[in-house]
Amino acid sequence: MVSVSLNPKELIPRVVGRYSPVVVDRGEGVYIWDLSGKRYMDFTSGIAVVNTGHSHPRVVQAIQDQAAKIIHAQQNILAHEPMMKAAVELTSTLPSKLNQVFWANSGAEAIEGAIKLAKVVTGRPGIIAFRGAFHGRTHAAMSVTSSRSKVRGHYEPLLSSIYFAPYPYLLRSPYKGAPEDADLKYFEELEYLFETMVMPDDVAAILMETVAGEGGYLFPTKRWVQKVRALCDKHGIMLIMDEIQTGVGRTGKMWGFEHFDIVPDIISVAKGIASGMPVSAVVSDKALMDKWAPGAHGGTYGGNAVGTAAAYETLRVIREERLVENSAAMGQKLMDGLRDIQADYPVIGEVRGLGLMIAVEFVTRDGGPNTSAVANVIQSCFDESILLINCGTFDQAIRVIPPLVVNDEQVAEFLGVFRRAVAAL
Repeated sequence: MVSVSLNPKELIPRVVGRYSPVVVDRGEGVYIWDLSGKRYMDFTSGIAVVNTGHSHPRVVQAIQDQAAKIIHAQQNILAHEPMMKAAVELTSTLPSKLNQVFWANSGAEAIEGAIKLAKVVTGRPGIIAFRGAFHGRTHAAMSVTSSRSKVRGHYEPLLSSIYFAPYPYLLRSPYKGAPEDADLKYFEELEYLFETMVMPDDVAAILMETVAGEGGYLFPTKRWVQKVRALCDKHGIMLIMDEIQTGVGRTGKMWGFEHFDIVPDIISVAKGIASGMPVSAVVSDKALMDKWAPGAHGGTYGGNAVGTAAAYETLRVIREERLVENSAAMGQKLMDGLRDIQADYPVIGEVRGLGLMIAVEFVTRDGGPNTSAVANVIQSCFDESILLINCGTFDQAIRVIPPLVVNDEQVAEFLGVFRRAVAAL
């Protein structure tokens, strides 16, 4: 056998931007080990994917058991227990009107499916999305994305009839007046689209991330989200909520939209749903799903038997091991600790979050985005064997998103390393 050098720089395309140089060998819980045996604490969760921790033994067993039975049971040809049991388990966590599941493979696919469903249901062409949003890199998903120009750049023409409104970024609100009323100004900008760009009866859906992810981990107010829901109701517009990063316990509730006391018409789910297997879903009311004619949407690998077996077991682990509750408790400890650090170091402009979806935004002396501070803190933490990633259009914030199995000791260790990294600035 010929020996081959596994050099990431040679073998991985340049387009796959790397957040770290680690070549991983294995993972367990909040930890991963590289090929030399060095251990790292993973506070990226594979970008909010491994909510049950790396290689949770129950999920591993479910994958192994199913792979020994059948791997590919194409859903147009064969129904199988894993996809149906996972659908039952998934919808049991949701409001009654979100009761039917279309399985797919990626977050971008779930967004594409949700947009297509909304257009079929309403018979309308338009989609309203939000500035700073990230929904994926396939063509329609890219068309409703505006977190960074490099995601869209050089791919024109994109999907037509897409309209953008500003998403609440309360730290950097451009609006004058009382800060607590900034959300009302953001909502006025959304309504202004109906006066300037598109008539409401041409809009199929308003598509929003429950929390803006790649755009900076931006958390809207309950009032703003409820006004968006009411606006959709007023004009017969579908409300699609992108729960790809916020779902499956990440925010300290099973679903991010639960924080806002509303129910969307359609949700897109991926990332944490199957502990790292490529599984996603569009979830809506069966009455709406029935408007999709047979064959109007589909995919060869959607509802994969091994993937949905992993999803079923993932959802059971989340429930039985009370990981949503742990997300809320550990998230509060992290928020408290990070705000203590902020109080000592004004280079941190804001700590914001829900559950274990937390952002630490760094600012310059004049309050602008401090990209270099973010990069330096991430590097300092890496040097102490903790993995972190950034977010925001200007890379102005650090995401703190450990697996939902993280414990007190690990939180304390992280906070100590993070404090040293900030102090070193």
